[in-house]
Amino acid sequence: MTHSQAARVIDTSRPHSARMYDYYLGGKDHFEIDKQAAERVAEAYPAIFVCARENRAFMHRATRVLAREHGIRQWLDIGTGIPTEPNLHQVAQSVVSDARVVYADNDPLVLKYAERLMRSSPEGRTTYIEADVNDPRTLLNAPELAEVLDLNRPVALSLNALMHFVTDAQDPYGIVRRLLDVLPSGSALALSHCTPDFDPATWQKVTDIYTSAGTPVRFRSREDVARFFDGLELLDPGVTVGHRWRPDATEGEVPTDAEVSLWTGVGIKP
Repeated sequence: MTHSQAARVIDTSRPHSARMYDYYLGGKDHFEIDKQAAERVAEAYPAIFVCARENRAFMHRATRVLAREHGIRQWLDIGTGIPTEPNLHQVAQSVVSDARVVYADNDPLVLKYAERLMRSSPEGRTTYIEADVNDPRTLLNAPELAEVLDLNRPVALSLNALMHFVTDAQDPYGIVRRLLDVLPSGSALALSHCTPDFDPATWQKVTDIYTSAGTPVRFRSREDVARFFDGLELLDPGVTVGHRWRPDATEGEVPTDAEVSLWTGVGIKP
């Protein structure tokens, strides 16, 4: 992290998706303007808190499965968001203590709290880079990435609740393809993506709220989300609603698909 990066002014004049997500998860690292926008979303879609919680739970399960069953020891997590424990590296290192994780985001507030992401196990390693998924070349060429990840060995590309912030005009499938192209056989894509499939009217309201706040979004159908996994070998159960992807044994009421409204999947690069 350079001095110029650390000195960037945090824009509190409009809501930011990462800070709104922090609010959904019950965090405290957001501002009043983020809270107001998040509460407008919650008014239209009260289950947004369920969606956020299930997104985090999917990330935990996918990380453990890749570490335990597929020998993954390296992760590139783009769109990291504000740190929320357990963070991805804590989940991975609870399974394999030497796991290495590179986090990437372009929100100055995430940068401010990035030291939370640096608390690696002694055997493993983590780092944070300020980068934008819309510029994969610069992200992949960051020297910090090369210091932590060996791109000759399998890497799990983690894109959790990120790609719906990449509109069709920004070439989302091309971005994911360019990121995967540099990763060797045995690498993986773990992806979650909000969807309007179960309640189009509600998700149109959510779309309008984000867009009016200055954050264009493109929530996609199951068919469109499945396209991100073209050329990969999907792990069972394929592309499915978040809480149905290899669920842990749980107690209490199981949310509905409409409440979760999140397509998830994990694919392995042959």
